[in-house]
Amino acid sequence: MGRPTIGVSIVLAMFWATTSLAATVVLVRPPQPASGMTEALARINGELASAGFEIEVVDGAAILGTTGGSRDWLEKLASRRGADAVVAVIGDKAPDSVEVWVIDKVTGKSVVRRVPFRPSSPKGPETLAIQAVELLRASFLEIDLSSKSSPAQAKGAPPPTVVHFVEHDRKSEPSERFGVELGGAAIIGLGGVGPAITPIARFDWAIRPWFIAHVTAAGMGSRSTVEAAAGIAQVSQAFALLGAGYHFKGGRRLTPFISLAVGALHTSVEGRAVNPYQGNNADQWSLLLDSEFGAVVPLQDRLYFSLSAHAQVGEPYPAIRFAGAGVATAARPNVLLTLTMGAWL
Repeated sequence: MGRPTIGVSIVLAMFWATTSLAATVVLVRPPQPASGMTEALARINGELASAGFEIEVVDGAAILGTTGGSRDWLEKLASRRGADAVVAVIGDKAPDSVEVWVIDKVTGKSVVRRVPFRPSSPKGPETLAIQAVELLRASFLEIDLSSKSSPAQAKGAPPPTVVHFVEHDRKSEPSERFGVELGGAAIIGLGGVGPAITPIARFDWAIRPWFIAHVTAAGMGSRSTVEAAAGIAQVSQAFALLGAGYHFKGGRRLTPFISLAVGALHTSVEGRAVNPYQGNNADQWSLLLDSEFGAVVPLQDRLYFSLSAHAQVGEPYPAIRFAGAGVATAARPNVLLTLTMGAWL
């Protein structure tokens, strides 16, 4: 099947002089919406409404003519409606792709992008809506930044709704790509090694707003205790990890994330035996695999809290023995609860 000419036209007609609290977006329905397109438009409407925009829905059948979808037509529509943005979907009954048009009336720049649309896919409408909203967000941010770098082109302050809409991306600008976290971790061994508390440090690198690489180190904390009839063993654990995590799209108060990491675990055991046994000391290095699930809670400025749970597995795993009999294991697996406070630099 050939690729029809479809347009998801996102027109950024930025009237920065407006003083209203809510920015306005005109959403144009196609005359003959394809399967799944109605759901995609409903999702776009909901996303923008939840962000605080005032939505004006226009029936494309009543206003589209032979010039419908052209740049001139879109600019005139934005001007007539006094809109901050226009989202229009134009196409036939069976589109397999869409074209995304971004037009900035302040600078006169325009961008055209083509993205696939699969109406038969359960995720097709959701994917299209996400791409349209994120492109709108990025375009608002680009115009805001260009206005700051070229004050002569700025026509006033953007509406507060637009400022809040792009706030998430503004926090991920290159000047805030590196972060430092300090805190503590509670280590709980499910193989019989008692709990311990240890300091933890983490260094983050935001390769993308949603993709964070990190280096983590923990150690020099309290010792776990393993007791048996033959004596007592005190166990200390320290580790270093290199990993990366995916940060889901969250709200202003909470951003969940998942992470995978690999590194090294150093286990030190000090044995104290009762007569007639003799205590020994031992050290062991192990390969350590770590999976993490948590959430980031932003604070004022560039500060944030991070709370997460880890599952760790070591290979070879450390084993504690008394009189030749194994009584406990470490990192088989370990469960960690971490709480850190961080700052983007």
